[in-house]
Amino acid sequence: MTPARFQHLLAPVFELIGSRAVDGKLEQELNARFAPGGELFTEIETACHAAIRAGWMCARGGEGRRFGRVIEPGPETENLSVDVVQLKDIAGPHHRHPAGEICLNMPETPGATFDGKGAGWCIYAPETAHRPTVRGGQALILYLLPGGTIEFT
Repeated sequence: MTPARFQHLLAPVFELIGSRAVDGKLEQELNARFAPGGELFTEIETACHAAIRAGWMCARGGEGRRFGRVIEPGPETENLSVDVVQLKDIAGPHHRHPAGEICLNMPETPGATFDGKGAGWCIYAPETAHRPTVRGGQALILYLLPGGTIEFT
């Protein structure tokens, strides 16, 4: 798995999101089209694990909290950046989402939750804030940021 192949794999997600509002309706559509256990969800999950093994994904941080931006925003990504974090029973740093955040939770430990939710997509609307929290084990979280904007508080 290479960064270019990973970006190509995410193309259907970028296309679906496009210039849509980052809201609950988008969350429902992502979960319907790219559901946990579905083909693309499984391919993304497998690709993330391969990229971590290759050393270019989740290359920063340490045990319990590894992270890193893997794709910068641009026209080919509908202006979405892509970051991936691997969290284990931890609350990450508080941050706000000036333009929103689109997250894909991929539990590595059965039953692990991200902000109280199981596997699948969740949306944080523009101007929201949180401490990303994984409980019940370890999970990979892929998150897309419109314009790549995030503000750590």
